Amino acid sequence: MIGSKMSSALNAQINAETWSAFLYLSMSMAAAEMCWRGAAHWFRKQYEEEMQHAFKIIDYMEDQSAHVELRPIREFPTAWESLVRMFEEALEHEKRVTNMIHNLCELATAEHDHATAVFLHWFVSEQVEEEETITAIIERMRLVGDDYTALFFQDVELSERI
Repeated sequence: MIGSKMSSALNAQINAETWSAFLYLSMSMAAAEMCWRGAAHWFRKQYEEEMQHAFKIIDYMEDQSAHVELRPIREFPTAWESLVRMFEEALEHEKRVTNMIHNLCELATAEHDHATAVFLHWFVSEQVEEEETITAIIERMRLVGDDYTALFFQDVELSERI
């Protein structure tokens, strides 16, 4: 059974995952306006993935008969100076999410909530993947610099995300 502190923390994480989704949807629209269609596609897929994360927590809480409380989403950015800056901010954001997940793991351990601790391990692994993927994209963008032909080919590669 999930205790009240863990329930509150998981509800906060649902809110954070939903906010993350809207951040990525905003990035998708901004990338589309900059004519980076591949990046727009990549960010939209990231939006969908973040919503899946929120629902994963919701489903877990419902399975544990814990109260799910949807909270207001705070405002999110809507404009970026460049495509590489979008990905840099995405990486900064994912690092904050990683910290949030680690804090949830620590709380689950402190509360002897073994079921939630096991459940959260999936998110720990997911965050490693999230950070690695975005880091690789940024490294390639920095490698090519202002070479728009190379960036174009990178954009095409981003459009292939399933």
